[in-house]
Amino acid sequence: MPTRAQHKTLNFIRHFIARHDCAPTLSEIAAGLGLRSKGSLHKHVQALAEAGYLKIRSGQQRGIELTRFAEQQLHSLPLLGRIAAGQPIEAIPGEDTLNLTEFLLGPDRFALRVTGDSMIDAGILDGDTVIVERRDTADDGAIVVALVDNGEATLKRLRKRGDRIELIPANTAYPPLIYPANRVQIQGVLVGQLRTYP
Repeated sequence: MPTRAQHKTLNFIRHFIARHDCAPTLSEIAAGLGLRSKGSLHKHVQALAEAGYLKIRSGQQRGIELTRFAEQQLHSLPLLGRIAAGQPIEAIPGEDTLNLTEFLLGPDRFALRVTGDSMIDAGILDGDTVIVERRDTADDGAIVVALVDNGEATLKRLRKRGDRIELIPANTAYPPLIYPANRVQIQGVLVGQLRTYP
């Protein structure tokens, strides 16, 4: 695993490449990280190359390249074990990682920012980001993105009732929305959720 300084260096390089479509120079990395000495930075870059995170093309000013291994590692988090939400248990560090790419990304996935409180009893709060897998059908009881009358989309639990569709909020303050089936188009099914805490 890279040290904290090496990880900061790697993140800077990745963000620079994404933003500028070219690799940074050592001077740009040093300036971006607020480092005065390029000597220690050079050691970090060399260590990252030796660990397989970077390729360095000698003789080129912008000769730093991220490896596929680096991209995979930058999109994963250490999975350190399980933690109880009831009685405390010992959290034991493991060697696994959680691949955020597999968890969140995919060719048929998209994200939506939630506004409103109609799904709070399902743990979906105003301001959350939900990850949706694009589908035009869904199982009864799934939380779906439904388009009504080709107009507004809504996030609700799906109930099929013969030739009618019920879109059920997870908040007793709101009544179910009931439509003829031909007025509702399923756009996708909820597969994940993100929330940040201040």
